[in-house]
Amino acid sequence: MSGKSPRTRRLIAGVASLAAAVTLLGACGSSGGSTHESAPSTGGTHSVAATGHATLDPGKQVALYTAMQGLWAQHMEWTYATVDAFFHDQKALTPTLNRLLANQRDIGAAIAPYYGKDAGDHLTQLLTAHINDAVPVLQAAQAGDKAKLDRALASWYANAKDIADFLSAANPDNWPQSATEPMLKAHIAQTTVYSVDLLKGDYAKSIKDYDKAEQHMLMLADVLAKGVIAQFPQQFS
Repeated sequence: MSGKSPRTRRLIAGVASLAAAVTLLGACGSSGGSTHESAPSTGGTHSVAATGHATLDPGKQVALYTAMQGLWAQHMEWTYATVDAFFHDQKALTPTLNRLLANQRDIGAAIAPYYGKDAGDHLTQLLTAHINDAVPVLQAAQAGDKAKLDRALASWYANAKDIADFLSAANPDNWPQSATEPMLKAHIAQTTVYSVDLLKGDYAKSIKDYDKAEQHMLMLADVLAKGVIAQFPQQFS
C-alpha cells in the first residue's frame, strides 16, 4: 500500500470498518423515536437492503463514501487543531476556528442534494452549535472548575442528541436513534479525552486518543454514506 495516498489508505480502512457499522445498524433495527421539529420531509424511506440493487453504480457510491470521509476527517483534524490552539497558541485560534466552522457548512451542504437546502442549513446550525458548545467545556477545564465543566458537558451532550435526532428523523430506517445517539455521544466523550490530554500538554497521549476518535468518526461517515445510498438508490444508479 506504499504507493497509495494517506487519504486513500484511510478510505480503505474506513470501508473495512463499515462491516462492523452495518452489523450495528442491522442489530438496532428501525427506531420508533420522535421526529425533530425541523427535520426534513423525505416522502418515504427505503431499507438498507436497497443498496444491494444490481443497477447501483459503484463509482457513484465510492464517490459519496470518499466525500463523507473527507468531510468528517476534516471535522476531526480541525477540531484537534482548534483545541490545541485554544490551550497553547491564542494567535492561531481565530483562523483555525474559522476553518473548523467552514467545515460545518461544508457538511451541511453535502446533504442538501438529498434532503434539501433547508435541511442542510439546519444541520450546519446544529454542527455550528456543536463547535460553539465546546468553548465553555474548554474554559471550565482550563480553570479547573468542575461545576461549570459538568454543566458545559451536559449542554454539549444535549446538542449531540439534537444532531442524532435530526439524522434519525431524516432517515429512520437506516440511521435509527439507537445507532446515531450512541455514536455521537461517544464522539463527545472521545473529544473530551484528547482535549484533556492537550490541556496537560501530553501530546503523545493526545495523538493516541485522537486516532481512536478519528476512526470512530470515519465509521460514522460510512454509516451516513450507506444510509443516503439506501434511501436514495435512484441517485446512485
